[in-house]
Amino acid sequence: MQPSWAPLFESFRSGDPRALARLLSFVENAQPGYRALLAALACPDDVRVVGITGPPGAGKSTLTDGLIGTLVARGKRVAVLCVDPSSPFNLGAVLGDRIRMSQWYTHPDVFIRSLATRGSMGGLHPRIIELTDVLRAARFDYVLVETVGVGQSEIEIAGLADTTLVVLVPEAGDEVQTMKAGLMEIADIFVVNKSDRPDAAAFMKNLRQMLAPAFNAAHTIPILATVAQEGKGLAELAAAIEADRAHAHNAERRLWLRAEKAWQLIQQERMRDLSKEQLRDELATGANLYKVVERYVGISDV
Repeated sequence: MQPSWAPLFESFRSGDPRALARLLSFVENAQPGYRALLAALACPDDVRVVGITGPPGAGKSTLTDGLIGTLVARGKRVAVLCVDPSSPFNLGAVLGDRIRMSQWYTHPDVFIRSLATRGSMGGLHPRIIELTDVLRAARFDYVLVETVGVGQSEIEIAGLADTTLVVLVPEAGDEVQTMKAGLMEIADIFVVNKSDRPDAAAFMKNLRQMLAPAFNAAHTIPILATVAQEGKGLAELAAAIEADRAHAHNAERRLWLRAEKAWQLIQQERMRDLSKEQLRDELATGANLYKVVERYVGISDV
């Protein structure tokens, strides 16, 4: 018997952008049969997934918009997943940043999808891995994933992207100190945006000095200056992303990336019958927090 999603899948394989949008919704909403659909996808290894993260106000959306233009000018097909903040109460998304990318919505080589975090604390959508794989199967050359700026918990992006850009601004000195550990672990490329501002050169110098003790000299993390609003530095950034693809450290990273994806999907599956609302209702009765946890985990240290 043919699965219900088979006709949609065939339209998707023929390159229909409307079928792609519907397929993403099918997976995003975990419709019955979505895991079988995902297993049927053929995801080529040459699609580059680029994570774009960093603190709020760093200009991630403007940088993403400029990067789309630079890649399209080189004849590349680009998909973008923009993850927006959502309320922990109603899970609605704030989509204001998408205005900056409005020129690309009708471009034949660009596909943009906005997602809400739906309460996820890591700056990503809970099914971001699956949605990214759908776009990889659609044979885009690049999939750009722009995260919510939520601080050190953004390291989740490292489990998704082949190359992770951490976007900062010259005034971010104090933020870098508080986010330092997470940033140094996940960044493949640092982007100092709005670098026409005062003290940008000093900030970049300090950032290099801060990173120096943490990494082997054989692998120096690029620190690039951009003014995304004016298109400055974007060609150099695109070249650095392409160079990172061929870097030796990426072979081992790809293996860990696949293990991280598998771990997150297994965790997601095992948690699917448990909701925060259910836990809230139980705790509202005065139940002991740790006894509630123990009952669901099924393991006691007594």
